[in-house]
Amino acid sequence: MEEIPSATFVFSRQTKSLILMKALTFLLAASLFTICKATPLKQQEQVVSPGVVLYNQLKIDAAFPALEKEAKSGNTTSQYYLGEAIRKRNGYMTPEALHWYESAAENNNVYAIIQLGRFKSEPCQEIRDCSPSKKTQAEWFELANELVLPKAQKGDPESLYLMYEITLNREWLEKSANAGYPTAQYWMAVSERQGEGFFLIPGKREASIKKWLLLSSEGGHPKAMMDYLQILFEEGDVVGMRHWLETAAATGDQAAISNYGAYIAHTPDKIGYPLDLVKGYALFTLLKELEDSGGIGRYVERKSKEIRKKMTSEQTEKSLEVAKDWKATHPPLSFFPDKLGN
Repeated sequence: MEEIPSATFVFSRQTKSLILMKALTFLLAASLFTICKATPLKQQEQVVSPGVVLYNQLKIDAAFPALEKEAKSGNTTSQYYLGEAIRKRNGYMTPEALHWYESAAENNNVYAIIQLGRFKSEPCQEIRDCSPSKKTQAEWFELANELVLPKAQKGDPESLYLMYEITLNREWLEKSANAGYPTAQYWMAVSERQGEGFFLIPGKREASIKKWLLLSSEGGHPKAMMDYLQILFEEGDVVGMRHWLETAAATGDQAAISNYGAYIAHTPDKIGYPLDLVKGYALFTLLKELEDSGGIGRYVERKSKEIRKKMTSEQTEKSLEVAKDWKATHPPLSFFPDKLGN
């Protein structure tokens, strides 16, 4: 496959150990969308604010003022992401980050509540820049459980997944995956790839991983699509690769778009797409908007020049219209960072 910077995650295998990551998180905490009482989760997730779009594009400096404006207006999703952005920028839970997490948590944002449950004060105490949380870790997890468990018991797929994040009990993850939640299906595949689960018959583990990635891909999970493409590549399924790469690109995933744009422009022609220089260049024009987020700047610039050399001035002009139309009819570009990030 086309080699681009590792930060873009193209057809890469998940290298981190899910179980180790979850175990470490649990030790720090107890030792993949906002839930509110009034509005259903899925309804809330339909609207993505400008600040969250910038956060998902890893344009953190640009995201801060937008997220802060949205957070101050009472947007609990933006309050959560502002807390995430501040914590990640500083490498620990600052008083400002804690404030925004707790602001979201006071409005029953379960993601914020879970992160507060995972928060240990020792790192910030060492730096002497720490404010006490309004609840203990155990109290935050108890609140999360109170909000999520009733919905999980009724079979709500996302709530089942959140119970896994709260308890780290893999049974909840499997229940959520079986209930059709794409994020849970993706992490089931990752966990099995890292050795979880029991498979006595040779080949069953690989078949199960492929099954979960396909189900998650069909549910619209971009990272699952990219991992599923790797399996199709190894199997030599070019027809399947053409379908899923185009589908992944339509989600806004920057890695899928960069590969799709390169392949339809035949730079190189890897999987037999019809040549479309105009659309290929248009997609790289859009990727330039990410600047050097995720370290992709040089790659995008190099590929853009490579495609441009093949084009007429008329084609270049037409590509601007195609780029504008794509942007208007597709989700924003995104790196799709995990919502419950470390």
